Amino acid sequence: MKNQILLISFLVPLFFVFSCKNNNGDKSTDNNDTTATRQTPSREIQTDLPLDDIKLPEGFRITLFAQDVENARSMVRGDDGTVYVGSRSAGKVYALPDADGDFVADEVVVIASGLNSPNGVALKDGNLYVALIDRILQFPAITNTYRNEPKPETVFSDYPDKTHHGWKYIAFGPDGMLYVPVGAPCNICLSEDPIFASITRLDVNNPEPEIYAEGIRNTVGFAWHPETKELWFTDNGRDMMGDNIPPDKLNHAPEKGMHFGYPFCHGTDIPDPEFGDQRNCNEFTPPVQNLGPHVAALGMKFYTGKMFPEEYRNKILIAEHGSWNRSTPIGYRIMMVTLDGNRATEYEPFAEGWLNEGKDWGRPVDIIQMPDGAILISDDKADAIYRIVYEGNNK
Repeated sequence: MKNQILLISFLVPLFFVFSCKNNNGDKSTDNNDTTATRQTPSREIQTDLPLDDIKLPEGFRITLFAQDVENARSMVRGDDGTVYVGSRSAGKVYALPDADGDFVADEVVVIASGLNSPNGVALKDGNLYVALIDRILQFPAITNTYRNEPKPETVFSDYPDKTHHGWKYIAFGPDGMLYVPVGAPCNICLSEDPIFASITRLDVNNPEPEIYAEGIRNTVGFAWHPETKELWFTDNGRDMMGDNIPPDKLNHAPEKGMHFGYPFCHGTDIPDPEFGDQRNCNEFTPPVQNLGPHVAALGMKFYTGKMFPEEYRNKILIAEHGSWNRSTPIGYRIMMVTLDGNRATEYEPFAEGWLNEGKDWGRPVDIIQMPDGAILISDDKADAIYRIVYEGNNK
């Protein structure tokens, strides 16, 4: 009897320890768990940003994942939970670790500074890739080095040095290639160099870029469909044609060699006033969805998580940075596109409120999905990273 009592006395504290560990977000738990303890930060960042102004569908909630991330642009998440962020005007690349898993960045670490518009960031085999205007850099073994002012290696240095639409969004495709856009070096022009107004791709171990798609004025966001593995991308329409034309576009490029119309044709069937007489709009691949005019559609993401309700699965979320070439501003929001196969059936707001009565306090740039199904949104005006969760099933 005495031995049994001693055994129970030993086992009860041990059971309590393991119970507490599992209830505090142990890394081995299901990444798609949607319980309140997994969704709700254990602490929230106090801020003067008017987050209550953001309108979301019922059951959704927005908080801050990080603040004071100067000019936060493209994002990518490492396997250890660290979020890496590029910038444009700030010239910096950041690491935002969340070592305790409380859904709030522990700190903002500057990995590198003084770079030429390091907008795009991507990860492969533990290495961080950063796109500048004219080159691609690699920061090897970034998880172990980001705190130590790591020295980058140059992967490729022969992209054009034109700054007009020269900042780049980058991502690795299902084929293992790094996709790198080269925007038009102007508002509207026909360049002699075919690399302009294109999406290129390259093997980072043997970097010789090839043109994958052309006729693309300026894409700063793309993703691959989770089922078909085909490329989809946003594209910014030209300026100086009035408030309501042309639209920005959501395009689908399932194969190499497709042309999307620039500079000859805009939207589905709008000839350019300078170049439209040279080609016919029916020669080009039309958009899947015409987006708002001058909304500056940037980052996009197919939602594949289990946190949001089932009806959100495989819908496209698009960050609309906001118009400048329009007398009445529009954009400054997250829009959602519903697909039926490769056909768009709805284009509607998901999150809006960064623009109030014609004045903007924030400009969404990029979207990434977290393992638990939440999404992060970067904002290069408010220097912030937001986190949006669905809590409806916990109420």
